[in-house]
Amino acid sequence: MASTFRAFLNSPVGPKTTHFWGPVANWGFVVAGLVDMNKPPEMISGNMSAAMCVYSGLFMRFAWMVQPRNYLLLACHASNETVQLYQFSRWAKANGY
Repeated sequence: MASTFRAFLNSPVGPKTTHFWGPVANWGFVVAGLVDMNKPPEMISGNMSAAMCVYSGLFMRFAWMVQPRNYLLLACHASNETVQLYQFSRWAKANGY
């Protein structure tokens, strides 16, 4: 158990690197999107939701292509993409699209 934890600590994507803390910080976008699901669709910004979809799509590709592969970042942006697409669909429906 201790050797497994030590290996994680010292890995190229462990908590001593930005490959770990960047995705951890980005989970805030996902949490904010989940909280916004309780707001009425009139309060949703279509432009911001679209921008967040593009942002997460680009960074999903980055997370896949970077070496070592960053699965934590990939999961974070895949989750954010899902949340933002749902928010965007709520906005579009409320605006008659």
